[in-house]
Amino acid sequence: MKNTLETRLGIFVALAVIAAVLILEMLGGIDRFQRGYHLNALFNNVQDLKVGDRVKMAGVEVGRVTDVRLTNSQVLVTMKLGAEVEVKTDSLAKIQFTGLMGQNFVGLQFGTPAAPLAAEGMYLQTAEQPDLSAVMQKIENVATGVEKLTQSFTGEKIDNLLGPFTEFLKANQEPLTTTIANIRNITGQISSGEGSVGKLIYEDNLYQAAYTSVTNLQDLTADIKLGLADARQAIADARETIAKVNAGQGTVGKLLQDDTLYNETTASMTNLKEILQKINQGQGTVGKVLNDQELYKNAKLTLQKLDKATEGLEDQGPLSVMGLVIGNLF
Repeated sequence: MKNTLETRLGIFVALAVIAAVLILEMLGGIDRFQRGYHLNALFNNVQDLKVGDRVKMAGVEVGRVTDVRLTNSQVLVTMKLGAEVEVKTDSLAKIQFTGLMGQNFVGLQFGTPAAPLAAEGMYLQTAEQPDLSAVMQKIENVATGVEKLTQSFTGEKIDNLLGPFTEFLKANQEPLTTTIANIRNITGQISSGEGSVGKLIYEDNLYQAAYTSVTNLQDLTADIKLGLADARQAIADARETIAKVNAGQGTVGKLLQDDTLYNETTASMTNLKEILQKINQGQGTVGKVLNDQELYKNAKLTLQKLDKATEGLEDQGPLSVMGLVIGNLF
């Protein structure tokens, strides 16, 4: 290849194009020349977020960071999103990173479906991501604690750790052997169905008794429910009857609510009182019968004469009596 002016010019143009592409990529790529809208978010710590970093939603790149600056003791992050990207007003923005050594990016949540869409220049709600340095410091502290724990066992023999336990087993060998033998005997009896526990496990009597008790309890509950239903029905009927009585329906209702019977009873009692007063005063036939002494004397004499007449008839024969009767009649 000849070192001509055209060759050097071509190399210069190629390098310029490569540099321009790199600069555009660092500043956000060709997204700066595409249509879209801007959204803002305020953070307490952006964790090395810089202009040109990606904005993702559900792992999909939807825009780039166009500005990062301090304002009012916070960091204002401005993002440019594609015109087709729909972000809700209640979407949450969070600074995240891809791995421990990865690049930071702004992650956006979808938000609720019913929320309206975010407009140009709107501020989104934010959530702070734990600082990576603080997380690493905590991991370092945990590692230091583990290291100290392992160092505490350094130089210790297994006999020193298990020695007291071994001595305890040796000192109580006979009681432990007896206890284990007793446990074996008990478990053997239970497995054979002996004893109270064995019978409870293997015999059906307890199950049948419990089943019968539960059945009886269910029947009793059903009877109680039926009785409560009858009681509710009786109360309802009583309420209905009382309502009818209060409404003046039926015989009892009319007796309690209708004034006609009361008025008629009052009038009858008044009339009866007047009749009794007249009788006591000797007025009318009954009053004269009850109060006239002459009528009483005449009735008494008549009865005395009748008594004597009957005595005379007893002394005469039947034919004489028939003759007297016929004579009196004809």
